[in-house]
Amino acid sequence: MIGPLPAKRLVHLDPSFSSNNQLSITSSPLRHGVEAVYRFAGQPGAAPISFLPLQIFLRRSATLQRLSRGGTPHNNPSIPFKFSEQNLKLIDEILKRYPPQYKKAAVMPLLDLGQRQHGFTSISVMNEVARMLEMPPMRVYEVATFYSMYNREPVGKYFLQVCTTTPCQLGGCGSTAIVNAINEHLGITPGHTTEDGLFTYIEVECLGACVNAPMVQINDDYYEDLTPESIKSLLTALKDAASGTGTKVPAPGPLSGRNTCENSDGLTNLREVPEWDPEVMMRKDGALDAPAAQ
Repeated sequence: MIGPLPAKRLVHLDPSFSSNNQLSITSSPLRHGVEAVYRFAGQPGAAPISFLPLQIFLRRSATLQRLSRGGTPHNNPSIPFKFSEQNLKLIDEILKRYPPQYKKAAVMPLLDLGQRQHGFTSISVMNEVARMLEMPPMRVYEVATFYSMYNREPVGKYFLQVCTTTPCQLGGCGSTAIVNAINEHLGITPGHTTEDGLFTYIEVECLGACVNAPMVQINDDYYEDLTPESIKSLLTALKDAASGTGTKVPAPGPLSGRNTCENSDGLTNLREVPEWDPEVMMRKDGALDAPAAQ
């Protein structure tokens, strides 16, 4: 049987925890619950337990604990936030999709609107969404801390999400080469923002463009078929465009020149469309009965 689990060991469950992102669990119900999980895992014949949900729970709890303590100088409830007139019109359209008694179902699109307007999903954004939807603020916090699409800290003008899962690791030059190229070009590592505030970049799980690996999502756009050279050129173009030099940014999609996800060697089959001939292409009545009759 596994004995009581030290708080220090809990923090080290996930290497993403840092000294200022730790969850205080000493002498708390949460600590007792976590210890119970570990004791169960040590029982003879106990099924294997994945601790990933536990790690996610601890990360969310750490975020909620920081919110309850008043936040940070750039993210706290005293910073005012109100939706713009344009977004209020969009919110009216969104709410029309739901019965009045279920308008809380609009929490995700409203959080997304708030993030796009404010730059990130701050506690003030969450509180305003809770007020508009007549929801307990904690219910909104739970949504915002569960989905990775909501950035709870400020990000740069260009938010890079680099896919590093298996297809992107194996496709083309591999995502490791792309990550190394970004590190070298921007001078930062995943999870950080450049000093000029232009670029923030992180590593993410599959983004669903496996056939065009390796790829990166920048804000809402996908850039695919990347090489170390093409990602550096793209980042340079984005930086120049942000400075107002009139630099043209490459269009989203494959940077290799191919069209969408077509074979890079061109069409290899179905090159000809046969002329429709029902006498040849349709089965005759009773054709399937003939073998049975024999």
